[in-house]
Parts: sequence; C-alpha cells; structure tokens
Amino acid sequence: MTHAESHRIHRSGWLRAAVLGANDGIVSTASLVIGVAAAGSGRESIVLAGIAGLVAGALSMAAGEYVSVKTQQDTERADIEIEKASLEANIEAEEDELAGIYQRRGLDPALAQEVARQLMQHDALAAHARDDIGITEELSARPLQAALWSASAFAAGATVPVLSAAAASASIVLWIIPCVAMLLLALLGATASRLGGAHPLRGAVRVCVWGCFAMALTAAVGKLFGATL
Repeated sequence: MTHAESHRIHRSGWLRAAVLGANDGIVSTASLVIGVAAAGSGRESIVLAGIAGLVAGALSMAAGEYVSVKTQQDTERADIEIEKASLEANIEAEEDELAGIYQRRGLDPALAQEVARQLMQHDALAAHARDDIGITEELSARPLQAALWSASAFAAGATVPVLSAAAASASIVLWIIPCVAMLLLALLGATASRLGGAHPLRGAVRVCVWGCFAMALTAAVGKLFGATL
C-alpha cells in the first residue's frame, strides 16, 4: 500500500518572502494613500504618492531581503567551511560526534555508530551540515529568490490601492481604499495560511487586524497634520 505525504516546508523560503512583500505592499501603500487623502490632498497628489510608495517600497523590499538573506547565506557557508576543515583534520572525532547526536535522538550506541559511519561514507559534509549544524538543501538561504519574490509581491499588493485611488474621486478615497485593502489582506492571509497548512480564517484575521491598525493610525496622522498645515 502506497503511503503518500505532502509536506510544505519546501515552500517556506519563497512563501515567507512573498507574504511579507504582499502584506507590506498592501498595508504601506494603502496607509500612505489614506494619510495623504486625509490631509485633504487632491487626486493627483494621492495617486502620485501611491506610485512613489509602490516603486520605493518594491526596491526597498528587494534590497532588504537580499541583504538579510545574503547575510544568512554567508553565515551558513562559513559554518560549512568550519565543518569541512574539521572533517579534514579529524574525521574519526567527527564520526563520533555524529553518532552522539543520533544517540541523543534515541538510537542505541551501536546503531548510532553504524548510521554515522554509513552516512559519513556516503557524504560526510552533507551529514554534518544537516544533523550537526541544521542546514538542509530545502531550507538553505536563497538571496535572489527572496529578493525577487518580495519585490514582486510588494508591487502586486501595492498596485491595487494605487489603481483604486486613481479610479476614485478624492472625496471617497478614504472609504474605498480601506475596504479594498482589507479585502486583499483577508485573501492574502487566508491563502498564505492554506499554503502553509494552517487555518485560513486565523491567517485572515491576523493580517486584517494589523492592517486596520496601520491604516487607522496613518489616517489620524494625516488628518491631524493636514488640518494643522
């Protein structure tokens, strides 16, 4: 009988970057548009602010993701180099270290030693990277992938509030944009949770609460300083 399992951990890298980018694109751009609209600006100024926020935000997300994930990748590579040097210097001690890890996971000493020996013969560096350091191919850092997913998702998320602001009159932007943004956030949260194996409703509520808070606070700031100016 075939036993098939569908795991989702391989999605974690690009899914995290995509969700972060889309969420930031929706919330930051919608909040920016709402803040400018609350200050009493005209439609042209509102749309211009939204476009500027979209471009700047997408580039910022790409740069931020690349730098942060690249730093993680550099750390992983440095640890692998340390492990490689240790294997070259004293492979017997490294085999004993690997066996000790398996013993702590529940194997008896003899079996743990045999498993360590066979894995070391197959690919010693991969075995230590996985079981000693915790680095696997599925979860290893991919800076370019993270940057592209994050920037693309930000631009996609920010586009809808900008187009909504362009299509609506300045008088109703303060009502249209929050509704559109909350709908997008609910869909994003539900979709991301479903892809990650969690309950869709929980994910939708989570992102909507924070999005609502951000937009309300930005609207208050725009209203306050707009009135003052």
